Amino acid sequence: MNISGIIGFVLAIGLIVWGITTGGELSGFWDPASVAIVVGGTIGALTFIYPLSVLTKVPKMLKEAFFPTKYDPDKYINDMVEHCKTARMKGILALEEAANACPDPFMKSALMLIVDANDSDKVQSMLDDSINFICERHENNYALWVKGSAVAPAMGMIGTLIGLINMLASLDPSDPNSASSLGQGMSTALVTTFYGCILAHLIFTPIGNLCKYNHNQEILCMQIVEEGTLAIISGANPRYVEEKLRMMLPASHVPKKASAAASSDEGQG
Repeated sequence: MNISGIIGFVLAIGLIVWGITTGGELSGFWDPASVAIVVGGTIGALTFIYPLSVLTKVPKMLKEAFFPTKYDPDKYINDMVEHCKTARMKGILALEEAANACPDPFMKSALMLIVDANDSDKVQSMLDDSINFICERHENNYALWVKGSAVAPAMGMIGTLIGLINMLASLDPSDPNSASSLGQGMSTALVTTFYGCILAHLIFTPIGNLCKYNHNQEILCMQIVEEGTLAIISGANPRYVEEKLRMMLPASHVPKKASAAASSDEGQG
């Protein structure tokens, strides 16, 4: 579970509600017509922009945002190093058994390409194409959230304009009491802009960023598999392969096995 994302969302909503109740009442921020314009208009616009094949993936993307698939670069590096050791000690054909037992479909495909005795250029081309296709599919999916973050404020502004037009149209210069309704009318008009901002910056933008972050983690692990595969084909030393793959990680990243070793040393001390 994405604990930090859920905590951040609850914290933001809580502080907004607290701010509203400090200076006013929640009832003043509820208007069904405004909700219909902003939420309904945003959903309608996105339905018009994107095909059904993308819209049906919204529940899956929501699940991925708050319950993301775990991609552990350290595990991928350790697995590729082990496959490299297997290839050097038992031969390339021994990787077929490892490939059949591999739960990751991309790593399995990469290992089978080695077993099939493909040259490094062909393997690199095929793996690059696979990564590029996945990037394109994912970008098409989370682009929906980026577009939603732009559409929602626009719908909020449309609702505000509708409210202002109706308010001004109802004014009667000959009636001195009609001016007393200006405050209420302006409040109702502006609440749609409020809804649009909430929808854009607390729903669409965060979910889009979470999906993109998870995508980047997946692609990093796929690139680790690709580099490891090419190193195995070239007959590289496992120690060299490990060092090369770890250079793909941020300098601040601490390998899990290194952390465990450090903890063990501290315990012995």
